[in-house]
Amino acid sequence: MINSTLCYLERGEEYLMLHRVKKVNDMNHDKWIGVGGKFQEGESPEDCILRETLEETGLTLTDYRYRGLVTFVSDRYPTEYMHLFTATGWTGEPHECNEGELAWIKKADLLSLPLWEGDKVFLKLLDTDAPFFSLKLKYAGEKLVLAVLNGVRIV
Repeated sequence: MINSTLCYLERGEEYLMLHRVKKVNDMNHDKWIGVGGKFQEGESPEDCILRETLEETGLTLTDYRYRGLVTFVSDRYPTEYMHLFTATGWTGEPHECNEGELAWIKKADLLSLPLWEGDKVFLKLLDTDAPFFSLKLKYAGEKLVLAVLNGVRIV
């Protein structure tokens, strides 16, 4: 079982996205995702997202919000609990990321990029400013076969 974080830095109508193209054997290879990563021993979700954002972008979050918990179940990977954040404030200057290419992408253009199907579900929840949510996403390979939002099946 894995605990991880994911953050979407928001600048007006854009999100800072990471195109995962640099790591070998990356389960997210060629996908566009937010920034984040796995918890280290003793970290809270907030500790992890602050550290991961700084490591991947060079930015220190100053205004961020815990938006939801996403449970990933897969026939290929261990179950993962992903703590989802958005951020609207930070300091510092972005630097190159060793996991992929960072780019500001218009929210309206996100769904045309290579994304996990389940990411489209929670990106819509973020876009509509949904209250804190629990989302379970089950995959067979890369195909989304089940989505349960706050206990109610939606896919």
